[in-house]
Amino acid sequence: MTETRPVLVVTEVDDITADMVITELNRRGVPVVRFNPADIGEDLTVSARFGVGPAPLAGQVRTPSRTIDLERVRSVYWRRPQWPSFSHLTPDDSHFAAAQVRYGLGGVLYALAGPLWVNHPLRIAAADYKPAQLALARRLGFRVPPTLVTNDPDAAREFVRAQRDAIFKTLRWTPYRREGVPVTGWATPVTADEIDDSVRVTPHLFQARVHKAADVRVVIAGRHTFAVRIDSELLDWRQDYSSLTYAVERLPDRVDKALHACLDSLELVSGSFDLAVDREGNYWWLELNPNGQWGWLETETGLGMSAAFAGLLMEGDRR
Repeated sequence: MTETRPVLVVTEVDDITADMVITELNRRGVPVVRFNPADIGEDLTVSARFGVGPAPLAGQVRTPSRTIDLERVRSVYWRRPQWPSFSHLTPDDSHFAAAQVRYGLGGVLYALAGPLWVNHPLRIAAADYKPAQLALARRLGFRVPPTLVTNDPDAAREFVRAQRDAIFKTLRWTPYRREGVPVTGWATPVTADEIDDSVRVTPHLFQARVHKAADVRVVIAGRHTFAVRIDSELLDWRQDYSSLTYAVERLPDRVDKALHACLDSLELVSGSFDLAVDREGNYWWLELNPNGQWGWLETETGLGMSAAFAGLLMEGDRR
C-alpha cells in the first residue's frame, strides 16, 4: 500500500546520498518534502502554533513546490543541512538573524516528537565528541588505540615517545583555510620533536598508530548492518579515493552487536563507523560519524544501503 504521510528530508542542495534515498522512496510511492534551512525566506516558510487546539504543535513548512503539515510528518532524514549566513546584513544583524533561524526553524523541527528521526540533530551533536566515543567504545569491549587528548606539550611529547608510532587527529573536522587554500585535517604521523608550545592553545588528540591490514567502514541503518573492507597503503584512506579497493566484509557477531549497542546508547538509529582490522584479525575502534557518507560504497559494492534507509524512513513512528 502506498504510504501517504510524507518523509521530510533536510539537507543541502547537492547531496548525492540523500538523492539515492529519495529515489528509492519515490520508487516505493512515498511522498518526500525536501528543503535546506539556508533557503529561509521566499523559498522556505515555516508557521507553527503552540497552545492552540488539542495538539502540542500544529503548523506547516512550505517550499515553492511542496507543503507539509507538521502533524503528518512520518519521519525526518536529517542529512547535511546548511544554515543561512545573511552575508548581505551587517555583522550584528546577520548574527542575530542566523540565531533566530536556528532556534526558530530548528526549534520547531526539534519539537516534532512523533516522527522517527534519522538522526535527531541533538543526538547527532551529542554523539560527535571523539573523547566520549572512545570511552563508550572501551566500555562496549572494543580495542581502542592508546589515546591522549591534551593541551600540555610536555605530556604530548612523553606520550608520543612512549608509542612505537603515533599520529595526530583533529577532534572534529572543521572547514579551514590557510592563505586561502582549503586544508583538511587528515590523520598524520607525529614525532615528539614536532610538538611545541603552540599545543597549549587548544586540546589535541594524539593516538598510537594501529598497524592495520585494512580499514572497515560499517554503515548501520536500523536493523541492517553493511560492512565494507577498504584496502589501501594510506594511513588515512580519505586522502585518495582513486587508490582504494573495496570488498564486502562479514563482521563477527560480537562486533556487530557492539556497534548496535553503541547506537542504542547514543539514541541513534543509524551511523557510519570506521574500524581498523589488524593482521591478527582484531577489530580496532577508530571513530563514529553519526551522519557519515556512504553513497559511494553502495555504488562500489552493490550493497542495498539506500533501500535500507528508505525502509527505515518508511517505518516512521511505527518504531
